[in-house]
Formats: sequence, C-alpha cells, structure tokens
Amino acid sequence: MMRKAVYPGTFDPVTNGHLDVIKRGSIIFDKLIVSVGCNPLKESLFSVKERMQMIREYVKKLKNVKVDCFDGMLVDYLKKQKTNIILRGIRTVSDFEYEFQRALTNRVLNKEVETVFVMTSEQYSFLNSTLIKEAVCLGGSVSQFVPPDVERRLTQKFKHLYGKKT
Repeated sequence: MMRKAVYPGTFDPVTNGHLDVIKRGSIIFDKLIVSVGCNPLKESLFSVKERMQMIREYVKKLKNVKVDCFDGMLVDYLKKQKTNIILRGIRTVSDFEYEFQRALTNRVLNKEVETVFVMTSEQYSFLNSTLIKEAVCLGGSVSQFVPPDVERRLTQKFKHLYGKKT
C-alpha cells in the first residue's frame, strides 16, 4: 500500500528548516504533498503562488513530492487528497505542545487522521519565517537560513514594500 502524506504550512517564506523536513518526509513516504495553506488569520508577505514557486524550485529534484495549496479545513483537504496522514516538523518543546493540540483537534474532526512528527535537524531548530523576514527587513543576510532565490525574493519584496535597501 502506498503511503501518502500532506505537509501543510504557510511557508512564508520557505526556510532551510522546512526544506529539511520535506527532504526527510520524501524518504519516509511514497508520496508527499507540500501544501501551502491560506490562513485568513495570518497576513502573508508572499502570495500563495509565490510561495508555491519557491518550494517548487527545491522539490523539482524530489520525484515523489508535489506542491499544492488549500484553503479551509485541513481534514477536508486530506479527504480530497485521499490520505489521512499529516507530516509536521517539530523544532522545540513549545512546537510540540502546539502541534499536539492541533493533531488531537484534527483527530476529533476525523478519527482516521494521523499526524507524524519529524524533529528538524538541530541546525534549523531556532528558525522560523518571522525571524527571517525581520532580519531581511532590517538589512541582515539570511543566506544560511534560506535558499538563495528565497533571500533574493525577500530582499526585492522589502525594497518594493518599504523602499529600503536591504
């Protein structure tokens, strides 16, 4: 039986930590769908299309990984994708507490849903997209945290939004 999982997230922007989880998930599962979520409670810097493009740049070498997007309930999207497995990356204990609550909520919404947690590699355990955006906005280099194309896009986005040289 083929094992298919969905790795959902906002990926605004995708970081090396996300890419680490994607690569490792592609080894664990026969098919992995990286799905960019549209969360109405979060204001995103990049459009869904832009975020999908950034992820596709990396995953094109991973033949069993597909990039998609969704809005609405994740459990409904899982049904559409004909899977019941969610892949989530965990960096810290606080991540685990938050993700544990989400996993239990998803299981209440659909008792068939299973969440698989993957610990991020230690060099990415402190990374998050908000810190990356803040560093670029303030003129810092994030080349060790994101792929070169993502850093370039961040720099351009902040120049466009704020007219700053970053």
